[in-house]
Amino acid sequence: MVPNALEVNNISKKYNGKCVINALSFNLQKGHIGCLLGESGCGKTTILRCIAGFEPIQSGSIFIDGSPVANSSNCVPPENRRLGMVFQDYALFPHLTVRKNIIFGLTNLQKPKQNRRLKEMLDLVGLTNDAEKYPHELSGGQQQRVALARALAPNPDLLLMDEPFSNLDVALRERLSIDVRKILKELGISALLVTHNQHEAFAMADTIGVMKDGYLEQWDTAYNLYHRPKSQFVADFVGEGVLVHGKVTSQDEVQTHLGTLKGRFSYPCRNGCPANVLIRPEDIIHDDSSPFKAEILRKNFRGANILYTLQLQNAEKILALVSSHHNHSIGQEIGIRPQVDEIVLFEA
Repeated sequence: MVPNALEVNNISKKYNGKCVINALSFNLQKGHIGCLLGESGCGKTTILRCIAGFEPIQSGSIFIDGSPVANSSNCVPPENRRLGMVFQDYALFPHLTVRKNIIFGLTNLQKPKQNRRLKEMLDLVGLTNDAEKYPHELSGGQQQRVALARALAPNPDLLLMDEPFSNLDVALRERLSIDVRKILKELGISALLVTHNQHEAFAMADTIGVMKDGYLEQWDTAYNLYHRPKSQFVADFVGEGVLVHGKVTSQDEVQTHLGTLKGRFSYPCRNGCPANVLIRPEDIIHDDSSPFKAEILRKNFRGANILYTLQLQNAEKILALVSSHHNHSIGQEIGIRPQVDEIVLFEA
């Protein structure tokens, strides 16, 4: 049986008596890319530091490629964990060229093998013509590629990435996250990144863990996090949307101030129970002939679409993503109708 690239079993971590990671567990399969997603202070970087060996854990255990590296009484040093690390600020050596930065961790190899590995890494990240440049002569995206090549050069069992694209502009960040995923998949490298950026998480990861206050709320695919969130926090945190009040009237119907919504329930809910129903912007269709009207409170122009914040007659607010050809004014009432196939709801 092939061991997982990473196993985190029920780990806890405290600082000055305060618990910042609480009985947290997840597994990462070999060749997969995982992501810990959450706001600042939720504990995601602390988990990465515990996996890397920079921090001890108070309880639980961590395995990398089937080998134990941490428990409450033992902590294998970082240099013995066969890890690669890409930092937020790249952490390149400013006095070394791209070539020397990349081969820094290959001193155990003979010169011919070093040069062969160097060429492979330069080709991989598209920097063959920049080998003799210094970090300050490179763009932010190129520096991040050097940092990635340096981390991958020793062929680690697991690559850790700490907010790897946060210093880049939005367009470059999205492009590089797709490029890095492609590189890791070509090499079959297992990786775990932490980020607060959902677009990065969705672009990069096979499995994503949403974190809150040291807890792992859900470890799942991007699709399931978006369409089948297991808690109201995940429903509210991932993507855009609002929770409106409703009442379950059958096994596939719930009554709301948007009318009766009929579809598959993400989770079973008792008939007659009050519920909070997740409504995404794409669930609301602009329809002037609809009897349901809503007042425009805010509008956010997004090029092809406008994101409208609407107020229903009972004062509940919803979001609607409408083609920007329909350019309505704040304060105007528009007709809307819901179109929800899979209904995400939580018993209130």
